[in-house]
Amino acid sequence: MPGTGSSAGKLARLRDRIARIETCHGGAMSGRAALDHAEMDAVLQGGLSRGAVHEVFAEGRHSAAASGFIAGLARRICASRPLLWVRQDFAACESGALSMCGWRELGLDPRLLVMVHVPDAESALRTVSDALACDALGAVVMEIWGETRRFDLVASRRLTLAARHSGVTGLLLRVAATPLPSTAETRWIVRPAASRPCAAWQAWGAPVFETRLVRNRHGQTGQWIMEWKCDECLFRDVSGFGPQAHPQPVAAAPAGRPHPARVVPLRRAG
Repeated sequence: MPGTGSSAGKLARLRDRIARIETCHGGAMSGRAALDHAEMDAVLQGGLSRGAVHEVFAEGRHSAAASGFIAGLARRICASRPLLWVRQDFAACESGALSMCGWRELGLDPRLLVMVHVPDAESALRTVSDALACDALGAVVMEIWGETRRFDLVASRRLTLAARHSGVTGLLLRVAATPLPSTAETRWIVRPAASRPCAAWQAWGAPVFETRLVRNRHGQTGQWIMEWKCDECLFRDVSGFGPQAHPQPVAAAPAGRPHPARVVPLRRAG
């Protein structure tokens, strides 16, 4: 019958779209990823939306904190799925390479991380747009340093549509850049905060971030100081944490150290 093949093709495409929607919202990857931070999850109406684009901004000197924060978000979103990190070469020159030992210290699995280095912002946008179409990934991070004309409202809308279609979450890390109009679901501004005093056997404290949610398409905004719990891989509120004395012992001055040397003028003989 005429048109039978066309109808069968439309039905197949419709079934494929339904399957994608069910995989994104009703399967193992639910519609939102809870951060386990009660107040923040309430503002986000259950957590960070999957299958959407989220922006994280930071000053150049705070790039390490922003990278740690976005890594924590990716861990909550991806669960056991791979994470693709697309990084501009200039960002690597300014911030240094991502350490896999540090990645492991954050409680993350380096085997699930795929790094892609690109020469410029245009290549980053093209790579991320293609990667967001791969529904085998849990999330895609795009790290761009500085201002760029390539990432305008049209490019933002293209990434958002790709994320919605596949259910893969896009995380945009913008360092030393000014926020511009976009279609992002949320926008965060991140800077480092003082760590909680650690125990005597610890070399350093857990990562702490001062975060400001300045854009939320479906709710309120807010500001929090959060600690990333590396063992549990979740965020905890430390807003009530104040300055405290460091609990580790401080080395005393050596008792046998000699007095400072004195300069004695010498007379020339004769």
